[in-house]
Amino acid sequence: MSDAPTGVLVTATKVSVPFKAELLDEVKAPRFAKRAPHLVGILSTKKEDARNYAEFTKRACEQVGINFELRLVGDAREGMDGAGVSIGVEEAILEANEDDDVDGIMVYYPIYGDRQDQYLQSVVDPVKDVEGLNHQFLFNLYHNVRFISPVTLRSIPASHLPQPIKGAGADQPPPGTVKSILPCTPLAIVKVLESIGVYNSLLRYGDRARGKVVTVINRSEVVGRPLAALLANDGARVLSVDIDSVVEFSKRPSAETAKSKYNPHHITSQIDITLEQALQVSDVVISAVPSEAYKVPTRWLKDGCVCVNVAGEKNFEADVRERASIYVPSVGVMTICMLQRNLLRLCQYQDMVREHYRVAAGNY
Repeated sequence: MSDAPTGVLVTATKVSVPFKAELLDEVKAPRFAKRAPHLVGILSTKKEDARNYAEFTKRACEQVGINFELRLVGDAREGMDGAGVSIGVEEAILEANEDDDVDGIMVYYPIYGDRQDQYLQSVVDPVKDVEGLNHQFLFNLYHNVRFISPVTLRSIPASHLPQPIKGAGADQPPPGTVKSILPCTPLAIVKVLESIGVYNSLLRYGDRARGKVVTVINRSEVVGRPLAALLANDGARVLSVDIDSVVEFSKRPSAETAKSKYNPHHITSQIDITLEQALQVSDVVISAVPSEAYKVPTRWLKDGCVCVNVAGEKNFEADVRERASIYVPSVGVMTICMLQRNLLRLCQYQDMVREHYRVAAGNY
């Protein structure tokens, strides 16, 4: 290896520039002339990284004209003067759901752990879920349902799931539908990969990652698993690596798709390979391990691969650019951009839902 890095360093800040410009234009729309978009963050932990992320979110929202309000609950309120009775996270979510002045809700996870946190994710009203973690959005993500009618977004309790939109071959939603909301960090990573050319824009929408092998390290329910599904639904072969297994995510074969009434979407299969073997064949490596001690061995990487670090701790060794053609050291700025983008889309969807019911009421 040479002494000097050769790979290109791409920052999330650079990738975010056109998205921020789009946000600034949208916030100037007549819809927000009387009241700026209102995003509520719910924080229930004393953890420093969560509080720092909340401050980062607030500053980013101020830059584009979004009103960000942080609501402290549970442990986060301990020791505060005049804090009064502390409500729980679920109650705080329900209050924000019912507050007409709140356009979007985000919750700082983890709180209790996977199962309880997953329940709380589905308590958030989907028309205010800027993180895209409600079960309706996750169902759409895993089943490759890209376009929905906003009227199908029901607050809890709800048993209705959006139906797949057939024949959607382009990036633009068919008439009467909107794009389903996607989780912020996985979406941010996809947008980064599009920006640096991993996605092939000449291919058909929904298949633009075809031919790429991607390793995603850490199969968390918030980032790793939905990211693997997103990439596989776009045609990539994804090797999802967790502490005890490697699972392959890939799009269902066309022969099977023809027999199914559901949208073509990813399937998973357990495969017997090591992390080293996965890295040696991967065009893209994405790591999201929340540990400062964990590092991806540079010597295992395929020459010319793209490496993306998602963890707050750097998961790649200092010499990663000696192997990687492109290295993205963080995606936090893009995650906030996607969160803000989701907020403005949900404001539009809320308007569409209100108009639908206004018209319906007028027809009686």
